Amino acid sequence: MDVLQLLKSDFTPLYLAPQAGVSESPFRRLCRRFGADVVVSEFVSAAGIVMGTPRSRDYLRFDEAERPIGIQIFGAKPAVMADAAAFVAETYAPDFVDINFGCPVKKVVKRNGGSGCLRDLDLVERIIRAVDDATDLPTTAKIRSGFDASNRDPVRIGLRCQDAGAQAVCLHPRTRADMYGGEARWSEIRALVEALEVPVIGNGDIVTGDDARRMRDETGCAGVMIARGSHGDPWIFSQARAALDGLPIPPDPDVDERFEICLEHARNAIEFERNPERAIIDFRKHLGWYTKGLPDGRRLRTELFQAVTLEDVERLLEGYRASLEPSLV
Repeated sequence: MDVLQLLKSDFTPLYLAPQAGVSESPFRRLCRRFGADVVVSEFVSAAGIVMGTPRSRDYLRFDEAERPIGIQIFGAKPAVMADAAAFVAETYAPDFVDINFGCPVKKVVKRNGGSGCLRDLDLVERIIRAVDDATDLPTTAKIRSGFDASNRDPVRIGLRCQDAGAQAVCLHPRTRADMYGGEARWSEIRALVEALEVPVIGNGDIVTGDDARRMRDETGCAGVMIARGSHGDPWIFSQARAALDGLPIPPDPDVDERFEICLEHARNAIEFERNPERAIIDFRKHLGWYTKGLPDGRRLRTELFQAVTLEDVERLLEGYRASLEPSLV
């Protein structure tokens, strides 16, 4: 599927955001099943790709069922970013290459990666041009509104990205200094839509299906990207699609269905990771999210966070389910 044509159509595609430790292949496939139209990989270090580190290469793996998919890379050296993009395009052939200019995490920013690049828009342009020249795949960029309040200017940043060759821009309308606090300023997404010729994808504070509809209606964005709202909640995509299409929004799944989805995700994670014990330990964060809001959920999470095998997880979920009143299951 041509992602750019999709963005330029009357259809509003739903994106699963690139999220470190979350947007792994098993979760991407699950979100696709629930209605995500486009998925993006966890962000991957360009230096790690070029050096051939096993962990970086693992992040690049995806299943054909995940298409359309973008691989997101980050770094501060245009030549290294270009080499990484060329390798990704030739070896993995995703549908597009996305550049991360949004990550606010200190260890990334201190190396001038992610949103650290926003302190130097000339560098942003050089990176985009280098990546775009290195591959025939579409190059897109994910940005924040600025590094901090003193240089908050998403339209200026977006125009520089467009001029450098980005064929779509995703805006999370917070600054790096904001991290994930406060409210995302959707008005800045609208301003970017009005300023750019390339499609704009909106991101930030989508936690219900109806939020996706409101973002589209309030900003005119070409696509809606969902990040933290998907944690333990992949069905948000089916709810968002219904809202965008003006249809009744499906209810959240009951406990039985929620646990079935959780276990499907866990089994796929174990198969993907190849090390079952490591996979379950990494999966514990998802167990926390899948059980949020449940009666006596804190006790269940405390027990789940000690699980070391899939059988432990299955036993604990089944025990919890059996303890509930029939009307809650």
